[in-house]
Amino acid sequence: MTGTGGLRGLVLGAVLALMPVAALAEGPKVAIHVDEENVSTMNMALNNAVNILKHYAGKGETATVEIVTYGPGLHMLRADTSPVKDRIAQLALEYDSLSFSACLNTVQAMKQQSQTDVPLIEEATEVPSGAVRLMELQYDGYAYLRP
Repeated sequence: MTGTGGLRGLVLGAVLALMPVAALAEGPKVAIHVDEENVSTMNMALNNAVNILKHYAGKGETATVEIVTYGPGLHMLRADTSPVKDRIAQLALEYDSLSFSACLNTVQAMKQQSQTDVPLIEEATEVPSGAVRLMELQYDGYAYLRP
């Protein structure tokens, strides 16, 4: 005779058996939001990312951190105006699980306003909307942090 606990164990076992291995090994995930053209805010976002990555590495876990920029915060990822581009390049080499997203809506608005190209650093990945990207990440289980 199987009690309620035994049934729960069977169901849990079945669910775990069907989950992809990557989902079981997934570590903490954090989305960091930068929407200010302020070098202190940009550095705080980078400091937060590094502290999170080091903390979990010390526990034998791999955290995933994505810094999402839009509005004036896009300057963080602009090749021509970023005050932190050298630091980003160094950190991107050091941490595989750190990524940077640039809002395409903001890129297009800046291009229209300045009538010139808006070059992004090579570490940046364009996303259609920074705000939507943050929503999607939170929906996918990312914690949200705003420095």
